[in-house]
Amino acid sequence: MKSLPHEARRKRRVAIDAALLFVVILLIVQMWLLTATLESYLAGHKSVALPGFLASAVLFGACVAIYFFVERLDRAPEREEEPYGIGPWDIH
Repeated sequence: MKSLPHEARRKRRVAIDAALLFVVILLIVQMWLLTATLESYLAGHKSVALPGFLASAVLFGACVAIYFFVERLDRAPEREEEPYGIGPWDIH
């Protein structure tokens, strides 16, 4: 079994690093949203609970989608050489 060429490994690593950074940013936003929603709810604004939950569910769904993207990227078949213009984003 041959290993990926250096350039192909680098492209995959960059894509996975970018996905990880995006997940970290989404989780920070989700924690801020949880804090703001809980603070408003405890202050007596009961109407913020449902929108806060829905926004948090959307952020969670985005993180799950990124996870499946990284899984798919990791399981993509290895190629000796990639044709011009095709990078780690071209997953079949």
